[in-house]
Amino acid sequence: MANSNGAADGASTITIDQLSHGYNPARGRPVTALQDVSLEVRDQEFVALLGPSGCGKSTLLYLVGGFLPVQAGAIRIGGTPIAGPGPDRGIVFQHFALFPWKTVIQNVRYGLEKQGLSSEECDRRARTFINLVGLAGFETSYPSQLSGGMKQRAAIARTLAIDPGILLMDEPFGALDAQTRSLMQAELLRIWQGSRKTVIFVTHDVQEAVFLAERIAVMSARPGHIKEIVEAKFDREDPELMKTRPFIDMVDHVWNMVRGEAILAQRGGTA
Repeated sequence: MANSNGAADGASTITIDQLSHGYNPARGRPVTALQDVSLEVRDQEFVALLGPSGCGKSTLLYLVGGFLPVQAGAIRIGGTPIAGPGPDRGIVFQHFALFPWKTVIQNVRYGLEKQGLSSEECDRRARTFINLVGLAGFETSYPSQLSGGMKQRAAIARTLAIDPGILLMDEPFGALDAQTRSLMQAELLRIWQGSRKTVIFVTHDVQEAVFLAERIAVMSARPGHIKEIVEAKFDREDPELMKTRPFIDMVDHVWNMVRGEAILAQRGGTA
């Protein structure tokens, strides 16, 4: 059976098995960023990674993206060990990473052109995803002419255009003001509900994680490991969701866990 992207069921399941990773700086002592991390992200699932600063959230994301080598343990996608970056994984960074000398449509076309598609097909698909993220009318604008939220919409459109089965998002709304961030969260939820891609979303914002993710992987202070998996099954069509008692209680529960780990991190200790 195939999913909406034409991939076999389970093709975008991410299995992280006993993963450890460390850094050896030129000066100072070696640092163990991750230790024995195990997590399965199911096909078409939205999972948030949450934890104190320095717990290895972004390191874990870059390992799944294939940007860092696996030192110990394993990462498999659809049962196959990763061997570097691939078109099955698209990444969205906090700081947009748009080409400033290219217009919106040129930025969105970039990955499509690299795939060798015809100019007509590049243009058609680019416009489809520009429309999807609400940037119709801004195709010929340059990044310097866009607001922060619009830049992030363009970055998401560029990633979605190449149709990866997996979206890796590293605090994509962290640089936005509160109002724009709220709008972009709702926009991302709408896009995900329409595309049903597998998503790993790194954030420091507890409320954002509870609002967006089906499951939240709370990470410990460094060396990071999965402290707890929290199920966040809510009716996200409810415009009053964030005011409901179950939502508020879950935010409090997750915040208390993260706070405890942040205190440990400040003390340099581990659980």
